Amino acid sequence: MIKEYAAFIFARGGSKGLPNKNIKLMNGKPLIAWSILAAIKNERIGRVIVSTDSDEIAEIAKIYGAEVPFMRPKNLALDNSPEILSWRHALEYYRNTYKKLPYGFVSIPTTSPLRSQADINDCLDLYELKDLDGVITITEAARNPYFNMVTYEKNGLLNLVIQSPRGPARRQDSKEVWDVTTVAYVMNPKFIIAKDYIFLGRIGGVVIPRERAIDIDTAFDFEIAEYLMMQRSDFEVFQK
Repeated sequence: MIKEYAAFIFARGGSKGLPNKNIKLMNGKPLIAWSILAAIKNERIGRVIVSTDSDEIAEIAKIYGAEVPFMRPKNLALDNSPEILSWRHALEYYRNTYKKLPYGFVSIPTTSPLRSQADINDCLDLYELKDLDGVITITEAARNPYFNMVTYEKNGLLNLVIQSPRGPARRQDSKEVWDVTTVAYVMNPKFIIAKDYIFLGRIGGVVIPRERAIDIDTAFDFEIAEYLMMQRSDFEVFQK
């Protein structure tokens, strides 16, 4: 069986945490360009398709080599629109156009420009090796809900997010937890068509070092990512 992967980059125009985030220049290129180029450089990915509701983002995406064969409906580009519905919309377009689904659906979000090609390939390898419904990327969590994450109770006092009768005495005694990153997602297209929630399936994880797992949501995140990128004079070579 030919393992045909299609990469999709989802970039709506209405970012509120950091306005115009997807086209904001980072190290001389629009943020979305780093994801497009990472996908294009991967020899295992056949098509690179951008899903957006923004004409401006669409034009920039084409300049950097992505296909933009459709515009995303406005109802799938709202603040509360579930991402998986945009995934399904893109795959339905793909199926209707090419009369088939790809072997693997790969989402390369714009918000993690520090990813390497090895990160993407590790996700593809795990997807193939374990016959999973999907693979996500994770990184070591900075906080642990079993030890040092708290919430206010109704009485105004603090308590652990996940409570136990005695509570762990040390972080080392707490259950290990991980942060989900936006470095890459690899999913079975049939699963996306059938299910509305990723964790209804068999999901594996690839661990990403923190320095490549920055998830840009705010101006502060953007500054950190740009600083880290600028420290690597060979960054574009590193992405290959």
